[in-house]
Amino acid sequence: MVAALTRGERAFLAVTAAITAAAGAAHYAGGGAVLAFVAAGFALGGMAWVVSFATEQVGERFGPAVTGFLQSTLGNLPEFFIVVFALNAGQVVVAKTSIIGSLFANALLVLGLVIVVGARHDREGCMRFRKRLPNDTTTLLLVAVFIIVIVGLTLASGVEAAHHVKAISAVGAVCLLVTYALWVWSYLRSDEPRGEGQAHAARLPLAFSLALLGISGLGAAFISDWFVSALEPAINSLGISQAFAGLVIVAIAGNAVENVTGIVLANKGQHDLAISVVKNSVAQIAAFLFPALVLVSFLFAHTLTFGLAPVYIGALFLTAIAIWQITGDGEALVFEGFALIALYIVLATFAFVD
Repeated sequence: MVAALTRGERAFLAVTAAITAAAGAAHYAGGGAVLAFVAAGFALGGMAWVVSFATEQVGERFGPAVTGFLQSTLGNLPEFFIVVFALNAGQVVVAKTSIIGSLFANALLVLGLVIVVGARHDREGCMRFRKRLPNDTTTLLLVAVFIIVIVGLTLASGVEAAHHVKAISAVGAVCLLVTYALWVWSYLRSDEPRGEGQAHAARLPLAFSLALLGISGLGAAFISDWFVSALEPAINSLGISQAFAGLVIVAIAGNAVENVTGIVLANKGQHDLAISVVKNSVAQIAAFLFPALVLVSFLFAHTLTFGLAPVYIGALFLTAIAIWQITGDGEALVFEGFALIALYIVLATFAFVD
């Protein structure tokens, strides 16, 4: 089975194992906070690549919808663990900003990079893909934004409902999860399975790929714990805010799968699959991960709600409009990808100076 891997893949697995061991040593041996934080961040990125690679091997047996869904779901594992451990540690600001940061990172930065790479490798300079997923993603994102706006206005107005934000968030979370489940059911049923010739593209046996997924998922849980443990001391040493750490650093590290996989697929000319990975991740964070974590947070002393700062509420709404405008017609140009990246840079700058 290992022989089926290329030399580069075997080397990357070895490097990931070494970095993970170093991150574990830095955590348990009480190394410097910044060193432990950086090591855990690189280990998360390496583990994300392993998840991406194993999922791609499993997904070779299915169509782009199922493959993109699998990669996005498993790719969000580190983010889920990071938020859970952050809530357990009482770092609510980091937990909340890392979730919305993941939305911004995928919907603006990663999608923008995917469009730039995909469009530049097309003869006509235009990246083309199926329209359904971009439009469905925008719908799910707008439903999430609607709930976030309602909670934000409730808190700002100081009406009686402001004392029941937790209950409103819980109801909104359940509604989002039901909506997402109905969408997933219809979306996956519409997938086009790969032909017999395409199914043989997988180089690894299904059992080996699934075992690799299980090991990397477990590894992501441990590394996320080390990452969060080193987070607060590290940001104090570096002099950055918790909001910037959650919105930018944690969000990018926790979504390394989409960062790498989407760009690689776009570079290979697999535009539908590249868009599927990124857009599935946006849909999952908005309509599955965020509401699921809201409900899970009731198990902890510190509760997560849909209440956000007004600037982030406005940014989420404008992000939904931007990605609908750019991808809703099933094609995108290079400058549109740069436009999304520019929006992310402006938002990250705000978080840095805030």
